[in-house]
Amino acid sequence: MRGEGVGVARTDSTGSTGSTWRYRWARRQNERRLRLFRSAEGTWRRRDDELRRLRSLAEQCHGSVGAGDGLPLELAPDEVVLRVVPAAQLVEVRHTAVLPAPDLTVGERTSRLRSRCPDGVRVADAGMAVITNRRLVLLGGRGRRDWAYGRMTGLAHDPHAPVTLIQVLDRRRTSGVLLRADAAHEFRFVLTLAFADAIEQRQAVITQLDELIAEHARLRPSRPGIATPGQARLSALIPGGRRTAVVAAALAVMVPLALANSGPSDRTGPELAAAAAPAAAASKTPRATGSPKPHRASPKPERRCGAPANPMGYDFCSGERIRKPPREVCDHFDCVPGFWDGRGYLVQCENGKVSLAGGSPRACGAHGGVRRTVWS
Repeated sequence: MRGEGVGVARTDSTGSTGSTWRYRWARRQNERRLRLFRSAEGTWRRRDDELRRLRSLAEQCHGSVGAGDGLPLELAPDEVVLRVVPAAQLVEVRHTAVLPAPDLTVGERTSRLRSRCPDGVRVADAGMAVITNRRLVLLGGRGRRDWAYGRMTGLAHDPHAPVTLIQVLDRRRTSGVLLRADAAHEFRFVLTLAFADAIEQRQAVITQLDELIAEHARLRPSRPGIATPGQARLSALIPGGRRTAVVAAALAVMVPLALANSGPSDRTGPELAAAAAPAAAASKTPRATGSPKPHRASPKPERRCGAPANPMGYDFCSGERIRKPPREVCDHFDCVPGFWDGRGYLVQCENGKVSLAGGSPRACGAHGGVRRTVWS
């Protein structure tokens, strides 16, 4: 069967589905689709594993009194230690700021945290952080700093640095802890569990994780369809594909228009002499003025506001949201992995890629967030 297929591909020069270039196009398309699918599948699996790990941790992390053995910390009768985090630093904010109230939201893991203090935050001490079911404690070289959950009025996790800032009723200055970047995410989750225990709402955290796991399961990338030689278009023969063909067509229209609008060249030589003779003979008669030559307006450039050239007319200016783009949209825009799994409208991410998950709080989550909407 393979020998017969190759023979047909070599002898067919009529542009049918047996053409050699069509087979090459189908192979490249299938390799590209499989590569994008595997990348999206890997990202999805990492997030799924992370959610399930947090779900298990929420059920099993109840702490113990023995976890605090050896620490210079006296526990209350009903107090247990949930986590001890070494290499923690006490930080203080130079300027007073109002922090959002503590909540039980399970934040998504931030891909890269900078291991340094944000602007306006200074390091005041260093030691270890202890999370109990009643308070967060930093045991430092200069002393101890406590943040009781019952007196906590504000809590904020920096999205770009491993810093957690806290406000309490009995302390004017905002303070918090700076951790290692690799320990910050789990520290924040355990702190959420501890705060939930203090207000007897741990089950709410578990329920939230169950909902996140179910929602994430619906976003699992589907295996792409197989491209066949019969689906190849003639634009695949042009270097650059459809985009090059569109640009060439635009140039073919605009260049003749630009030449037509440039006007005729200035008259010289015999033409000027012939024009001067009648002018001298008619010196006593009023000089007739020719009618002005109509000015042809130059074509206005296509309004795209930075969007790439595309036959669909999509731009970044204004218009209507795009919820069902055509299949060739990824030939003109750089689509994110798992693009067709999106259930929203078309948006551009901060890294330049486009996503079909507009309207979702997790749109462009792995690509720097949403930059702007793509309009039709």
